[in-house]
Amino acid sequence: MTPFLSEFLGTFVLLFLGIGVVANVSLQNTLASGSSATGKWILITTAWGFAVFFGVVVSGEYSGAHLNPAVTVGLAAANKFAWSQVPAYILAQFLGAMAGAIMAYIFYRDHIKLTQDEGVIKGCFSTGPAIRNTTNNFISECIGTFMLVFLIFFIASPFLEIDGVEQVQYGIGSMDAFPVGVLVWLIGMALGGTTGYAINPARDLGPRIIYSLVRGKKAKPDWSYAWIPIFAPLVGGSIAGILYTNFF
Repeated sequence: MTPFLSEFLGTFVLLFLGIGVVANVSLQNTLASGSSATGKWILITTAWGFAVFFGVVVSGEYSGAHLNPAVTVGLAAANKFAWSQVPAYILAQFLGAMAGAIMAYIFYRDHIKLTQDEGVIKGCFSTGPAIRNTTNNFISECIGTFMLVFLIFFIASPFLEIDGVEQVQYGIGSMDAFPVGVLVWLIGMALGGTTGYAINPARDLGPRIIYSLVRGKKAKPDWSYAWIPIFAPLVGGSIAGILYTNFF
């Protein structure tokens, strides 16, 4: 399996299962829709952690399982990944995220039809702030992603990629899946309450686009906020890479 296909499939698994759990506890008439607020948050953060776990299991051996443009950029900023491969990885991640969102929509379409609150439907696909404050929202996403990428540096391992020539790159191998899944779970439990912890531009923008397309005139994609979960994670990941390479 090529790295491109690997990143696509890994991100697809991540987003399909991640969106799926939010839909399961949020949409009308699912068997989990009556959960308490605390129970929902525990279920959502836990399932996102497991979704990351299995996304890494699928792709770790073939691409280093970045599954996140912020991780890819952070590794490149730390000179642990070739900048020349960054565009292809990010494209694969966005396409995988969009495919996962489409599958989640198909899976839950009957429950989406029964849900009257468009904000709930939108919240299944993309993140939004608990308190809208542009500066604080940006800082929250930046810090959350910084913690993700910075701690991944202590988990990531070298893998050998053959693309005409042998290149040693850094990524997340299949054996690293569990600690990375726990890390995402922890970030959600500890830092996710302010903005929904996108911490991944592909995770937010790809499904937001799909939501806008499938809901048409009913959609409320909140494009005025959408730039924050795109750029703040990239900034946070870059800072993590620069600090790691200069001080560790």
